[in-house]
Amino acid sequence: MLAFAGPAYLVSVGYMDPGNWATDLEGGARFGYQLLWVLVLSNLMAILLQTLSARLGIVSQRDLAQACRETYPRPVSYALWVLCEIAIAACDLAEVLGAAIALNLLFHIPLFTGVLLTALDTLLLLWFTRLGIRVIEAFVLSLIAIIAVCFAIEIFWAGTPVLSDVARGIVPHLSAHNLYIAIGILGATVMPHNLYLHSALVQTRQIGKSEQEKRVACRYNLIDSTIALNGALLVNAAILVLAAMVFFRRGIVVTEIQQASQLLTPLLGTTMASVFFGVALLCSGQSSTLTGTMAGQIVMEGFLNIRMRPWLRRLMTRTLAIIPAAFTVYLAGENGTYKLLILSQIILSMQLPFAVIPLIHFTNNKGRMGVLANRAWVRALAWLTAALIVVLNVWLVMLSVRDWSNDSGAWRGRLELALIPILTGLALLLFWVTFQPVLPRWARELGRASIELPEAAAVAENLPSPTYRKILVPLDHTSRDRDAIAHAAAMAKQQNAKLYLLHVEEGVTSQLFGPLSSTAEVEAGDQYLHQIVRDLESQQIPVEMVVRHARTPTKEIVRYAEELKPDLVVMGAHGHKGLKDIVFGTTINAVRHKLKVPLLIVRGMK
Repeated sequence: MLAFAGPAYLVSVGYMDPGNWATDLEGGARFGYQLLWVLVLSNLMAILLQTLSARLGIVSQRDLAQACRETYPRPVSYALWVLCEIAIAACDLAEVLGAAIALNLLFHIPLFTGVLLTALDTLLLLWFTRLGIRVIEAFVLSLIAIIAVCFAIEIFWAGTPVLSDVARGIVPHLSAHNLYIAIGILGATVMPHNLYLHSALVQTRQIGKSEQEKRVACRYNLIDSTIALNGALLVNAAILVLAAMVFFRRGIVVTEIQQASQLLTPLLGTTMASVFFGVALLCSGQSSTLTGTMAGQIVMEGFLNIRMRPWLRRLMTRTLAIIPAAFTVYLAGENGTYKLLILSQIILSMQLPFAVIPLIHFTNNKGRMGVLANRAWVRALAWLTAALIVVLNVWLVMLSVRDWSNDSGAWRGRLELALIPILTGLALLLFWVTFQPVLPRWARELGRASIELPEAAAVAENLPSPTYRKILVPLDHTSRDRDAIAHAAAMAKQQNAKLYLLHVEEGVTSQLFGPLSSTAEVEAGDQYLHQIVRDLESQQIPVEMVVRHARTPTKEIVRYAEELKPDLVVMGAHGHKGLKDIVFGTTINAVRHKLKVPLLIVRGMK
């Protein structure tokens, strides 16, 4: 069981991120224990859906994004990717605000500054990813333990809740008044990008190929998911119960997380209550940041088959979250951040059907899952879950559009004009992914991509024999020239090729006067090149020397290569990196992206 443990704990942190805190605090402070049933129901739904996600990854060896890309037409697949990216940005927005609020509570850092500081957690992520998946899992599990301990202490200080009230809260009760918060709790608990993440993380274990080995892996991942998500349920329930005991009982309306923290001290009689609250919130934001970034990378690779550098991917996601967070904090203050937190969870909930319905289709499909496809009772539960999610979201959209229209005043016509195409497009997309299996085959196959690798025979059999007649060797008057010429000369001897030695003078006089420049440096360079030509000709190697003058060597190398049309370019690697790349430039990278001929990069010879 320990061998398979881990993926569900990484997923579970998304179920207790700062967005959950906002919805749980709001629900407990405004409605007491009435929405406990939403937490319980959401957790049961989460266990079912995360189990299906894990089964998809284990049995088909595809994550949910890859399965979508190889099943749906490209426009549908791209639309699902865009929606998932919006959901990830909304989740990251909650993490940005949560971390900023935690820094404000613990260190009194202004919210606006805290939002900007959250960009630095990119460095934390990059450092952790180098340590391996097991270290990341252990770190996240430690943060979860800290959160759980903090809230256990808070509940102990608050006293014992009235069990009869708690029991009544587990009985389902929904109205137009608490629908918005109920949907927010649902969106904060069942997070769409976690379905993509879980189906990929389970593949980090050595599962095996046989049916029995896959059954064992599915069984232990079910145990892993049940334990991890029930732990997340206890944390969320603790937040809601704490809000009900401390705030609802006293008739206090919580409009921001900071207010909740500040009120805990006088109401519970100890300053440590606020400290524990802030520590737990900071741990929540940081743990969610790690998993959110992993989910973003998995989604981009799965849908688009693009492997972006982790730091760049993280920077893009965090920037999309920081911009609205910074504007909200600057313009609306602390009250605005709380509303933005709740809105982010509503966005997550509305994206759920577009991840849940494809997941159910894929795990029901015997062609994909074989004998491990969902049984009839699992299908019934899965479709019931999907129907509940869709109905609640449609209800919420209708209420939200009505409220927006009523409040928009003179802008009502423009608002409706903007909403109609968006809602129509979402409805059509939802229709497609729901009824895709029963659509005509030509419609299902239209524009479908494949993620299969080409057959080995198509790669290694009947290989062509490249012929090199012109070999271009850019030189920069350093020790790297010897390495580049040695490789180029060896190939020239084998294939009777001619070498073209190119040097670009980039001094100030060369930049200003071009070929008319005549300095000691230019003359020494000419002598250097002529000596190389004489030595190569003495070895019966055809060679031609070319000197150009330019401001940027890269452009001149590319320009000459386009004139010459060589069969191969050989360049010596500079050997520096980091800050030196910024100072001295990276000629090879700039050249290789612009040339359409083979490029051999030489890095030293022993």
